[in-house]
Amino acid sequence: MSRRSRAREVALQILFEDDVNPRATVADMKTFVHGRLNSPELEEFCMSLILGVRRNQDELDAQLSQIADNWSVARMAATDRNVLRLGAYEILYTNTPDRAAINEAVELAKRFGTAQSAQFVNGILDKFLHRKSPPSA
Repeated sequence: MSRRSRAREVALQILFEDDVNPRATVADMKTFVHGRLNSPELEEFCMSLILGVRRNQDELDAQLSQIADNWSVARMAATDRNVLRLGAYEILYTNTPDRAAINEAVELAKRFGTAQSAQFVNGILDKFLHRKSPPSA
């Protein structure tokens, strides 16, 4: 597993916890991230993902809901929902190549989701990529 993949995994863990049991402060998150990654570069990347998804979650959820036919974001499995948010955030707001962001999200879905999660995430993010709108300034 690449180092940035590991940082995404840690970001997903925080986003999942934040989603199902919100209580972590930024200081708590930084402590968790440092303990898992112990690399300033990776910690910065991981925190940028977490804080970016948090900051843009309403917009990400709205776009994902439009794309996911017959699925509201709230109805998705918590793991899938957060993998999708992370992937969509990377596609819209980072310099990560779009296909790399999708591949990373699919790998997270395989590792942490159900047997159908990888296909679900791949399908939604592929549609998302083709319909993406540029981030608002």
